[in-house]
Amino acid sequence: MKYSIVIATHNRADDLRGTLDSLASLVTSDPWEVIVVDNNCTDDTPGVVREASLDFPAPLRYAFESVPGRCAALNTGIAMAQGEIVVTTDDDVRVPPEWLERAGAELERLGCDYIGGKVLPIWGGPRPAWLPDHPGRHWAVIALLDYGPEPIEFVEKMPLGVNMAFRRRVFETVGEWDPRIGRKAGTLLGQEVREWCVRARAKGVRGFYTPALSLRHIIPANRLNKKYFRRFFYWRGISRAMLYQQRGLDMESPQETRLDFTRVPHWFGIPRYMYRTLVLSAGRALARYVKGDAEGAFDQELYVWMFFGIAKQRWADRRKPMEWLPARTATAA
Repeated sequence: MKYSIVIATHNRADDLRGTLDSLASLVTSDPWEVIVVDNNCTDDTPGVVREASLDFPAPLRYAFESVPGRCAALNTGIAMAQGEIVVTTDDDVRVPPEWLERAGAELERLGCDYIGGKVLPIWGGPRPAWLPDHPGRHWAVIALLDYGPEPIEFVEKMPLGVNMAFRRRVFETVGEWDPRIGRKAGTLLGQEVREWCVRARAKGVRGFYTPALSLRHIIPANRLNKKYFRRFFYWRGISRAMLYQQRGLDMESPQETRLDFTRVPHWFGIPRYMYRTLVLSAGRALARYVKGDAEGAFDQELYVWMFFGIAKQRWADRRKPMEWLPARTATAA
């Protein structure tokens, strides 16, 4: 088997149906399979998979994972995968026919262990004026990505799990996705890809962004509002604080961690310099709202929401030892 496509899904049977229809159009001369992992669905997900499998052009396999969370579901699917190349995506995408062939070709061309590609939008509702129709900071909130026309090694920039391909053997080196920090129903946790990539790089595993690997992602209308973006950044703060407690990664830029946090002054478990950034961001947001620059003000406001999430989680973890420190200094940071 050359390719295994793994999809984790939770209660989005209608979206999944469209995605499987899109995957059925894939063209490749190599053997491939699709594995759909049902993560506690209560809708007709099993029926959708069963119906699609009747005339699907490749083996379409169904699995059930009772442990909540996208990471647990992906780990189950990857463990089942028979392909030399494992491709991960979501249940609400549309792919071009050459998607799999490009995944294999780009892994070979770049000589790397994994790749991530472009994720472009299919707008499910009117795009608000404050949300750019080109790549920028806000795109990550709705799982869109475009780093430009040239390949880039994943060091400071990170991929999106909706469009990644891996040589299967890398999971033996790096390990599984960490289910503690991945997306779960009712939350917007989500730093699992970043954490995996940081862990991979530490083990000498290299990944690249490639514009040749591209798909389209459906953006629901109910995410195209400021309330969702504020909630996303609040949960990003919670996720980043969990990474800090577990791995000692910088909460502002985990993939660029350079500080020795045992030497950084903290207030209530948060590095003191982050309070300065909070005050500056809040001040800039207020100033831009006064000037009528609502888009610029909202951009600054999002840091404030992330800080609220960080503060909430650091307080919740105040009695937990820092997992990245020796036991005798585990409460120092």
